[in-house]
Amino acid sequence: MAELEKNIKKSKVATEKTTQTINLGPTHPATHGVFQNILEIDGERIISAIPTVGYIHRAFEKIAERKPLYQVTPLTDRLNYCSAPINNIGWHLTVEKFVGIEVPARVSYMRIIIMELARISDHLICSSIMGVDSGAFTGFLYVFQFRERIYEIYEEICGSRLTTNIGRIGGFERDFSEAAWDKINSFVEEYPKALKEFEDLFNRNRIFIERTQGVGGITAERALAYGFTGPNLRAAGVDYDVRVQKPYSRYEEFDFKVPIGTTGDCYDRFLVRNEEMWQSISLIKQAIQKINDLTGEEATKHHADAPDFYLPLKADVYTKMEALIYHFKIIMGEVDLPVGEIYNAVEGGNGELGYYFISDGGRSAYRLHFRRPCFIYYQAYPELIEGSMLSDAIITMSSLNLIAGELDA
Repeated sequence: MAELEKNIKKSKVATEKTTQTINLGPTHPATHGVFQNILEIDGERIISAIPTVGYIHRAFEKIAERKPLYQVTPLTDRLNYCSAPINNIGWHLTVEKFVGIEVPARVSYMRIIIMELARISDHLICSSIMGVDSGAFTGFLYVFQFRERIYEIYEEICGSRLTTNIGRIGGFERDFSEAAWDKINSFVEEYPKALKEFEDLFNRNRIFIERTQGVGGITAERALAYGFTGPNLRAAGVDYDVRVQKPYSRYEEFDFKVPIGTTGDCYDRFLVRNEEMWQSISLIKQAIQKINDLTGEEATKHHADAPDFYLPLKADVYTKMEALIYHFKIIMGEVDLPVGEIYNAVEGGNGELGYYFISDGGRSAYRLHFRRPCFIYYQAYPELIEGSMLSDAIITMSSLNLIAGELDA
């Protein structure tokens, strides 16, 4: 009898429940990566959401603590793989700051060119995928060819495309070839026309505006409370940019604007990223001019004088004992580091990408922590989608540019 009453109570609860529990993911909700959200929905209206992280946890931080410093670079590639070179160069800048390496001006300007190309590639993907998620596929197909052009530049410089392992601690493995410069100049001349046409397709498009305005919004106060940075914070009206607040790689010598929004919604994030692409084009042009203006030894040097960290030329390794010794020490990880700790950050495609590095005087990091912007944005995701429609959850994820590889290092 007691069992019967228990079953009747369960039945009443089941029949009285007016909402439905569903999984959004974990296998690629739309096109953004491996995410899971347990949603409580009433019809198509989201009542609550519980996000899950860790589906592609790869223990990068722990692996990095067992590697010589130069071997950490490929691990950083696989955080935000849409703008991998910024991750690489951010790590190199951290090590250089920690051990006191000064790079030539040419190296800094070359790095800015690569980082801004990576930013364009990242924003290009995010903005065009927002179009796809609102039902507009044409813009995505149109600008995606320019992402390919950027990858061809990477390939010409370092031989890789998506996960680049580009550059080295102290500079670049080799100088940019004439073919690389031709591809860079061609890109900055031709992409502005395509970007303008892309904006014409979306900026005042009624369907796109109705799908994005007022969707997934966040106030400046809430964004700061969560720890937002990058385009998602600037779209909420806060003009924080690491390149301006804590300049690195000679960004302080450049003239550029930091675009900001007002509402922090999907539409403002879209507009901010598009304007940042225009600023990146300007920065690349300025960097090219600054390189052309260099004279003497500064005009040719593509790496610093840092024999403990920068691999010597292979021809020297074959013919000179000192070069062979340094090559062996770097490859085998036999360079002792000073004791200390440092936090260094760059303005990644998604926001402040930071490296917290602790050394106990050994030959690898005692502790290395990656500050991944996506990990912070994902915490706010339930708040942003509660009360919205199920379809809005996808485009909100697009607008945050959540990259699963960066979520759980």
